[in-house]
Order: sequence, then structure tokens, then C-alpha cells
Amino acid sequence: QVQLVESGGGLVQAGGSLRLSCAASGRTFSSYAMGWFRQAPGKEREFVAAISWSGARTYYADSVKGRFTISRDNAKNTVYLQMNSLKPEDTAVYYCAADIRLRVGTEYDYWGQGTQVTVSS
Repeated sequence: QVQLVESGGGLVQAGGSLRLSCAASGRTFSSYAMGWFRQAPGKEREFVAAISWSGARTYYADSVKGRFTISRDNAKNTVYLQMNSLKPEDTAVYYCAADIRLRVGTEYDYWGQGTQVTVSS
């Protein structure tokens, strides 16, 4: 079992930056690939970024490529999402997720409770 807790969300103006964190507890964090997802009101949850257990491989949705960076610190059991050049369409609840396999879909085994990101125009 893996428990995930996101933090770092908030209100930011367009063009600004936020860094989300996801702290993990439970089984060995470094064994898991990690992903970030988001869900805007009235929309389905969508993939944002993913990172392999070692950090060697990363994947991004086209909509965030070049603006967002996923990283992890296995010593701190934490995965991060650095979000730059934020746009109003980035407004959503952001979730982190963990799975043994590196995935770009939503089939992750473990999920956090989410953190709200609101980007004002």
C-alpha cells in the first residue's frame, strides 16, 4: 500500500509558476513509477506527466511540454511537478499517482486526494 499526499496548489496569475509536491509513504517509494494527472470541472481526468522509478525516463502531455517538469527525490519519497508559464486552461485539481509500471494512462494503482490549481487571466 502507498499513501500519497499532494501539496503546493493555489491561485496564481497567468504566466506565473507553481511547484506541486507529492509525498509518499508506505512501501518502497523508489519501486514505483509516478504520474501527475489533472481534472478540470466537467472534464475527464487527463494525463499530465510521468516519471520512471529512477527518474531516467519522463513523459509529458503535449499541452504541458516545455512548461512543466516532473522530477523525484527518492531519498525524500517525494515527486514534484514544476509548472511554469501557467495558463488559465491549466486550472484543475491535480493528482499524483503511483504504479509499479510507468504509464501514461490513468491505470495507476494508488492516488492522492488532489490539490487545486487555479490560474487567473
